Amino acid sequence: MTTAIDAPQSRTAPGHGRTPDARRQGSDFSRLSARISAAGLMNRRPLYYAVRLTLVGLAFAAGWVALFTVGTSWWQLAVAAYLGVVYGQLALVAHDLAHRQVFRGRRAGEVFGRAVGNLCIGMSYGWWMNKHTRHHANPNHEDLDPDVAPDILVWSREQAAEARGLPRFIGRHQAALFFPLLTLEGFNLHVSSFRALGRPHMKRRWLEGGLLLVHTAAYLGALFWALPVGTAFAVLFVHHAVFGVYLGSIFAPNHKGMPTLKGDERPDFLRRQVLTSRNVRGGLLTDLALGGLNYQIEHHLFPSMPTPHLRKARPLVRDYCAEIGVPYHETGLITSWREALTHLREVGAPIREGSRSA
Repeated sequence: MTTAIDAPQSRTAPGHGRTPDARRQGSDFSRLSARISAAGLMNRRPLYYAVRLTLVGLAFAAGWVALFTVGTSWWQLAVAAYLGVVYGQLALVAHDLAHRQVFRGRRAGEVFGRAVGNLCIGMSYGWWMNKHTRHHANPNHEDLDPDVAPDILVWSREQAAEARGLPRFIGRHQAALFFPLLTLEGFNLHVSSFRALGRPHMKRRWLEGGLLLVHTAAYLGALFWALPVGTAFAVLFVHHAVFGVYLGSIFAPNHKGMPTLKGDERPDFLRRQVLTSRNVRGGLLTDLALGGLNYQIEHHLFPSMPTPHLRKARPLVRDYCAEIGVPYHETGLITSWREALTHLREVGAPIREGSRSA
């Protein structure tokens, strides 16, 4: 079961700065960062990203060409599934753009990020950027990380005990329902993107909203112009169902089932990122499918590190964690899903126990 991290005690005495223990812990990341920089792993990889963006762009175009050329056939469902995977790869590209892995400057990243996110996928770059930044700052913190805030699913026993309505109904069997619910996540991203336009933190809301409207009009217009209504609706659902399941399969294993924080629990930066993250072992195919996010520990420690360098950073980070006595958790892909689903089942126990008592 998920437990809270024992946050290191680093109280500051008035006029005396941090304690020696806090200074030592605060420097752990600095020493690791120096090793990573010395290995050249923070250097840009423009050729890699030029090739990657070109290939993903060609795959995106090929999907739409196929949709218009296959004709009125149920083979269109295969095209829809293919587009779902391509949209997942586009989302991974948008993720790298948001973290400034591709361009050094903020503006270029934002321009391409909105082009990929808002225009191609129909997901607000600004909304996702705000949400994801808060997640990176406080991963698995029940009060500060939006990814573990109670919503349809609950992520801790405390959330389960307080759940009402639909979350309480789903929470009883949320492990079994997790992947079926992911089939709706693609639609949820669109809805959340439009809803975010009215929030105070949203910057360039007219630009964001305009691009979302262009995407929606172009997507639905192309779909219902090229296909009969019944086939168009089937393609619409399969496309977004595959997209949602694919995204969930990438992101859920990264933190779900790992230790959580709450209240004033605030370990130092290195421990906050490493102890709440899970790596997924695999070869080049796993790296491609998960967009490098299988190296979640390295990514959280160095968010702007180019994706192809994460694999090279892994042994340096793993050995350093062993050196300073920080647990480094790594599993296979299937085990990562099993650990995440086991966690979902365990935290839903208070709801099931309450139902039996009633």
